[in-house]
Amino acid sequence: MFPEYRDLISKLKHADLHFTNLFEKHNEIDQKIKNLESNIEHGTHEAIETLKKEKLHLKDEIHSILVKASKG
Repeated sequence: MFPEYRDLISKLKHADLHFTNLFEKHNEIDQKIKNLESNIEHGTHEAIETLKKEKLHLKDEIHSILVKASKG
């Protein structure tokens, strides 16, 4: 996710607890979606869609932080 910000992501993960929590939550949801889509875990189509929306919201928030940090 966001390879153009790789160095900044690494820096923020060590300096910003809120960013770290968002990043980890995004990765957890991503893995859960993969497990549900692979039938490793059971879930409804609606549950998967809800998780995808939450993941997208987190990604948008992460991107916003990255853009702001890269300018500041």
